[in-house]
Amino acid sequence: MSRSGYLLATALLAALPLRAARAQDNYEIQVYGASLVDAGHTMVELHSNFTVDGRAEEVDGLLPTLHAFHETLEITHGFSPWLEVGFYVFTSARAGNGWNWVGDHVRPRIAVPESWHWPVGVSLSTEIGYQRRIFSTDTWTWEIRPIIDKQMGRWYWALNPAPEKAITGENAGRGWEFSPNAAVSYDFTKQVTGAIEYYGALGPVAGFDPAPEQQHQLFAAMDLNVSPKWEINLGVGRGMTASTDRWLVKTIFGYRLAF
Repeated sequence: MSRSGYLLATALLAALPLRAARAQDNYEIQVYGASLVDAGHTMVELHSNFTVDGRAEEVDGLLPTLHAFHETLEITHGFSPWLEVGFYVFTSARAGNGWNWVGDHVRPRIAVPESWHWPVGVSLSTEIGYQRRIFSTDTWTWEIRPIIDKQMGRWYWALNPAPEKAITGENAGRGWEFSPNAAVSYDFTKQVTGAIEYYGALGPVAGFDPAPEQQHQLFAAMDLNVSPKWEINLGVGRGMTASTDRWLVKTIFGYRLAF
């Protein structure tokens, strides 16, 4: 290849969008359980996380994630024993970029009532929302999240095998993608529960992305069961692939209100 041809090919390759720069959903890091907020009650949660080691440069128009601090306000109201609706406000703060509104999502969820006495807990949520282009290559997205869980003595497990789809944005033509989450926990005492949480994004259901382009995170987490009204979760996470932020810390503080 001539020198001019080589330079042209290099420029074209550099201009291609990098799939590894796809937004990582580090705003609400939580594996859902199947139970709903009680009818007539409201749950207010603050999800906070900090990226200790992440992407340091702007790529494909996305702001860096290194040392980004994310705050998400989640408000969920229980309408009946089988229906709740949640609403999210995502924000991000980072030195040099300021504090920014990222987007909003709404999430209705239905569940199999406990009175049916199924052997496992089962619920289904659907989440749709908008996020600004500087934080995600896909501005409107839709997620359908089946939720299955089971308490077995001191042990507990939950599976969230969620398909999601970009409605508008660079990945809108990729179809449904598979983003499984899972957790296993153990009650060390009545007040302290330890857990391992997994979060993944594997790519299109019809054919997963190559392994280095997939996103995989493992969190060591702890729940503090100080009161039935409170939800407290603390965790440290490690990204397992080049497309995943390497180290994160997270907290969730929630409070149940009787209205």
